[in-house]
Amino acid sequence: MAALLAALLVVAWGNPAAAQNCSPATSQGTAPSGWQTYCWLNFATYNDTTARSAAGQNFSFALTDGSTLSFNVKTSTTSPTIVSTPAPSWTGAAVGNTAFLGIPGSPILYQQAGGTTVLTFSNILVTPPPGVPPVTVYSFVAADAESTNNGESLSFVTNGTGWVELDEVPPISGNLYPSRTGAGSSTFTETGVAGTVGGYIVGSTGPTTVTTTLVGGGLQGAMFAVRFASLRLTKQISGARVNAADQFKFDIKATASGTVMATGTTSGTGLGPFNQAVATLASGVPLTIEESMAPGSVSTLAKYRSTLNCTNSTVNFPATPLPSNVVTTSYNFGALQFGDNILCTFTNQPFPHVRLTKALGGTGRRFAGDQFTMNINQGASTVATTTTTGTGTTVTNGSTPQFQATVGQSYSFNELASGTTNLLQYTSSIACTKPAGSTTVLPTVLGGSITPQMGDVIECIITNTPNAANALLTVVKFSTVISDPVNGTVNPKMIPGAVVRYSITVTNTGTLTVTNNSIIITDPLPSDFLYHAATPVTFTNGTPVSGLNAFNAATMVTFSSATGGGAPYTYAPNTAGYDANVKGLRINPTGTMAGATGAGQPSFTVSFLGQIK
Repeated sequence: MAALLAALLVVAWGNPAAAQNCSPATSQGTAPSGWQTYCWLNFATYNDTTARSAAGQNFSFALTDGSTLSFNVKTSTTSPTIVSTPAPSWTGAAVGNTAFLGIPGSPILYQQAGGTTVLTFSNILVTPPPGVPPVTVYSFVAADAESTNNGESLSFVTNGTGWVELDEVPPISGNLYPSRTGAGSSTFTETGVAGTVGGYIVGSTGPTTVTTTLVGGGLQGAMFAVRFASLRLTKQISGARVNAADQFKFDIKATASGTVMATGTTSGTGLGPFNQAVATLASGVPLTIEESMAPGSVSTLAKYRSTLNCTNSTVNFPATPLPSNVVTTSYNFGALQFGDNILCTFTNQPFPHVRLTKALGGTGRRFAGDQFTMNINQGASTVATTTTTGTGTTVTNGSTPQFQATVGQSYSFNELASGTTNLLQYTSSIACTKPAGSTTVLPTVLGGSITPQMGDVIECIITNTPNAANALLTVVKFSTVISDPVNGTVNPKMIPGAVVRYSITVTNTGTLTVTNNSIIITDPLPSDFLYHAATPVTFTNGTPVSGLNAFNAATMVTFSSATGGGAPYTYAPNTAGYDANVKGLRINPTGTMAGATGAGQPSFTVSFLGQIK
């Protein structure tokens, strides 16, 4: 029984018949790895009368890579009738029953009676797709498609390279095989033995003529096919997408022309692996694989580290060099080798990205115009920032740009009040998310930091919830040097003899008013400070104004001469100048201090002069 398998082959033939097809088996059975790379020729259009004519029958097979395999088949005129039939040819045949299962179409050229049949395949030629150089190297494969028993034989003659044994197909039972000779030579012959036997599959590179002789005691058959290389490409995302809308396109292209041989695109929100792009090649087309961002993506490919890994499931063939953990978005394979069954995966891992967002809890803003500035900081530098807009519960411009961070660098988050906003009117919290599997420690309180790693896409939200209505006073004391004995009033320094103004600012950051006459400021003086009693304490309203009564220093300010500057505040200072006996002050402005509004926080400042001893 004989079968002819041709792979990686394209034949140009003048005025060929309508294009036929070829197909791989649907199941491996005992076939070797790379079984999917055998594309069995469908001879459903075989016509024995035409094939026995002087001109023979022309065939043209459209192959999956855009190339064409064509040849002429001439059948000897003294042989029994030949028909095309599905595999397996019968229940006892090896091919189709134990290996290469479920081959579509009618791949077997089958005798209908005992006798001798000579099938000549001539003018075998590979015509590659447009833009691809002419092909001179391809694989032509022949297989026993019946059972070569006692008194039967099957031989293949090639003018290409010597036949290489590709597979020893086991019988349906037992372990008998026909005897065979000629491996490595131009003629491979199977000689039958009695019993249930297996069969052989052989291949030759680059033949233009193959002759098969079938000698059947009962029936004999042969199969013919194209053997090709297969390259599959898929995509895996590690960690997370930088943006949920990001999708990836991955292509297998002809290197010379740029023609896309197969393509795939990710979808949804999963991480993959995704459906494969599959290119099966019969013409030795040099290939390049590459990836790009699919339309609609927000991020660029530069936001990801792309790593390529490939494996070849075919064994017992010269190994095509494969990339392993190569950082690239494009790789030129060159021409694959016959039987290659390569799977490549582009893995995209995002470089670390961080974003900070504002949210409002409770009833939203304390005042409609409150706004917040959000910062991502690297040390003392702000690397991403935004200031919110909007009113009430609406937050507009609430997220910083997504910042591409540096692996192993520490980053912190903070917020600042914008305009008249006072953060003391809010309780603030932070919550962060990261991809599953990330080991990066996330901050749980404001002021915490993160050190992101590869694959991290971190989103942090600072939520501000307005505090319950209250009166909340803040007090700030500061000093201003007026003059000194050396520099006078020009850039004076705080040195002995310097005149200094101390100022105390009180602000109501709460929304309620302060109880009438309840504001009391006590200020013990430093031991090296002389109070200037000749200059009274002054009172200055802020913006908005405090709402307190008109200030009267004579009645609202009292003094202490006690050590430490505390009570009693009964001392009457010498108003002629500096008084060393004044150790402290008690200031009690009267009236009701207003609460904060959207216009701001009411405040006032009291000031007095002194001298550094």
